[in-house]
Amino acid sequence: MPEYITPEQKKDKIEEQPLSGLLSQAPERAILVGVDLPDTDWPIEESLDELAQLAETAGVKSMDRIIQRLDHPHPGTLLGSGKVEEIAGLVSFHDCDAVIFDLELKPGQHRVLERELQVQVLDRTALILIIFGQRARTREGRLQVELAQVEYDLPRLTRQWSHLSRQRGGSGGGTNQRGEGEKQIEVDRRLLRRQKDQLREELELVRNQRQLHRERRRYAGAPVVALVGYTNAGKSTLLNRLAGAQTIAEDKLFATLDPTTRRVKLTGGQQLLLTDTVGFVQRLPTTLVAAFRATLEEVSEADLLVHVVDASHPQVHRHIETVGQVLEEIGAGELPVVVALNKADLLPEDCLPQLQSLVAQYPSVVVSALQGSGVEDLLRCISETLVQQFVQLDVLIPYDRGDLVARFHQFGTIESEEYEGSGTHLRGHMPKNHSGPFLIFRCASRKKRLHA
Repeated sequence: MPEYITPEQKKDKIEEQPLSGLLSQAPERAILVGVDLPDTDWPIEESLDELAQLAETAGVKSMDRIIQRLDHPHPGTLLGSGKVEEIAGLVSFHDCDAVIFDLELKPGQHRVLERELQVQVLDRTALILIIFGQRARTREGRLQVELAQVEYDLPRLTRQWSHLSRQRGGSGGGTNQRGEGEKQIEVDRRLLRRQKDQLREELELVRNQRQLHRERRRYAGAPVVALVGYTNAGKSTLLNRLAGAQTIAEDKLFATLDPTTRRVKLTGGQQLLLTDTVGFVQRLPTTLVAAFRATLEEVSEADLLVHVVDASHPQVHRHIETVGQVLEEIGAGELPVVVALNKADLLPEDCLPQLQSLVAQYPSVVVSALQGSGVEDLLRCISETLVQQFVQLDVLIPYDRGDLVARFHQFGTIESEEYEGSGTHLRGHMPKNHSGPFLIFRCASRKKRLHA
């Protein structure tokens, strides 16, 4: 039964204890099940390949896979009774401890399938939650994952107490009194709801803190560039290459979960903050999107997005579509975008024009984050795209305001710099949030040129 702890206790213990809930333990061996329905967006075989990658990331060995094509799902078991028996036979043959479905099951289907198969049943959402639970390292990340797990657990809670009697009456044997198991379920559900409210309160504090940091950056910091993309597209490797960071970069789905921000200095001296975010995936669970609101706001409020694409993946076009859909869902669909066609070293050159046509609406650069090729071109493209959002300035800064000249060098791009009798004459571009102190000197510069 989930343990209720106070906010103070949670603050001290959350980084020390494993995440609680139905999803705290991953199975060892599993059968993968794909269901091909008329409204399925992805080819079922390709989707199952990705499910196998997710299982491997979670530490689950995929023993076999099975596909069921249906016109409409069965309300009780999703599959037909014959297919359920076939899966049960495979479970017994391979000595598996779980069956993983490549879609989200309804709570009722969960219960029936576990009763029929006599092993743990997971759906795609549960598997992703397990991975996130394994990968979360910071307090914020663990809070977000735990909230998503609680949201997932609540409607499925009865599975935990299937071994308890729900029919046995209380003292006197009255049939109208609820059984011991049902009472325990109600207690556990109440505790989970309380835990859910507590997690939401803590995450709201995190969200407010992030908002304050963003406001501070907006008025005093460098432009924010967020790396987005399908999971395992190479975002962390690219961050390491651009910023000299040492973030985890593995050839696995969701290798990194917690966002990482590093300062990057461009060739012209301009500085920006580069943020690596959680990777996207097809059918990203809504519980995760809601729980990771504070983190995903880092994307929606960035000044520029760098969409990192695994150019070598056979389903690259579907990955691009999925990322675009998720960006729309989180309110980042209108932000300026630069596309980094990554892992180009694994792709024949004659394939690049076709790939570039897929993202023709955005500026794109061919790169290899692992080898470092194309990185300078990418930084130049980022700088040029940012400049398009900047304010054009032509200012004469008095010599006693050297701080403003330094700020121009730090956050702006300089086209020309001349030293005149009354000050430093600068032409270039500056982010809107930094342009305020320069406006008075811009007016003075214009007057000077008019008299000349």
